[in-house]
Amino acid sequence: MISRRSFLSLAGASALAFPATAWARQAPRSAVNAARLRNRLERLSTHGRPPGGTFADGVTRVAYSVADLTARAFMIDEIKSADIVPRIDAAGNIFARYGGQPDQPAILFGSHIDSVPGGGNFDGDLGTFAALEVIQAVQAAKIQTRHPLEMVLWAHEESTAFGIGTAASRIVAGDLKAGDMDRVWNGMTRGNAIRRIAGNPDQIETAVRGKGAWHSYLELHIEQGGTLDRAGTPIGIVEGIVGIHRYDVVIEGMANHAGTTPMGERQDALVAASALTLAVRDLARARQGQQVGTVGRLSVEPNSPNVIPGRAMLSVEFRDLSEAVLRELGEALRARAAAIAGETRTAITLELATTNPPAPAHSGVQEAIGQAAQAIGLPSRKLPSGAGHDAQMIAALCPMGMIFVPSVGGISHSPRELTSWDDCARGANTLLGAVLAIDGRGSV
Repeated sequence: MISRRSFLSLAGASALAFPATAWARQAPRSAVNAARLRNRLERLSTHGRPPGGTFADGVTRVAYSVADLTARAFMIDEIKSADIVPRIDAAGNIFARYGGQPDQPAILFGSHIDSVPGGGNFDGDLGTFAALEVIQAVQAAKIQTRHPLEMVLWAHEESTAFGIGTAASRIVAGDLKAGDMDRVWNGMTRGNAIRRIAGNPDQIETAVRGKGAWHSYLELHIEQGGTLDRAGTPIGIVEGIVGIHRYDVVIEGMANHAGTTPMGERQDALVAASALTLAVRDLARARQGQQVGTVGRLSVEPNSPNVIPGRAMLSVEFRDLSEAVLRELGEALRARAAAIAGETRTAITLELATTNPPAPAHSGVQEAIGQAAQAIGLPSRKLPSGAGHDAQMIAALCPMGMIFVPSVGGISHSPRELTSWDDCARGANTLLGAVLAIDGRGSV
């Protein structure tokens, strides 16, 4: 058995004393098993695939669904096949730990496998199975790490169920309020949903972890945008994850006959909603920066072709790396909503439904990712994450970093979501190198 220090001296992952090709030439056992990674991702895709469909048809694997349950069982079997023991916490997250000294905090890495309806085969899935491959690569090379290596499959990352995103990692980070387990979605309480995936809502507080629970956290993920693909860059080093402020908006007008109500007497809730939707776009465009604004959900009542809409409900979402910018956008939205309500003779209420704080990636973790990519000859670039991730929650507990790999055409949350198998392997090997580099430093 070789020590981590001996391995790193061969691989050049810590001090980069050898050229990038040295890793592949002198320590071939360090690489993840790319064929096995692909095979696992292809097998996972059968859980939630449309009837009669193929890999190219994507998946619908919403949290707590039957497809989610069978996919989690598949993941547990794969973990056991690596001779490590899976553990499910009270929130339903799956952990598995390997090696290291018992008095050292673990380096944590992983992702999720739940999807949006009509999603793809790489969002979350790649990072989850790459985490298992990292542990198996360390096992195969007989590397002794100082820190335990711990993989995680976060439950319920997508916001389809209960309207909450990063839900289970959010609990781990301490975002837990009275009544959370009583929320209802699809006729099921959140507590019963967690029970369905072998969590324990009666002891949900035990899932909460304190600051310093882990040495550091890394997550490999597809970019979900087109920056890396357009640039032809295989590795992205995430500088930070944008904050998200999501508002629930209700517009009350008056339903009335579409043929007999004069235009000047109407209180059309949909007209007000349309004006507010354009206002969201204009507010996001009006300032310099990378902020974005979206109305992604809209429902109208009574939703009849011969009735003036009397009620409209919509979601408004702003994203940016600056909390101050998000607050300013929210204030501007409220002012514009008040003006639109006056113009349309409607009543508009806005409620800040959920917030994800901006999460900067730790500079030391970013450096380790860059070193790992360089050591295997991969160009990289820094970029922000416009999508939310579980890493955003865990950043409150320990130093956090993320690795992005290209999304072909920038497409995600779609069956057309695609990352090349070569880029999947490159990302997994960069994750492996970053984990070992961090372990070698002892601190970040």
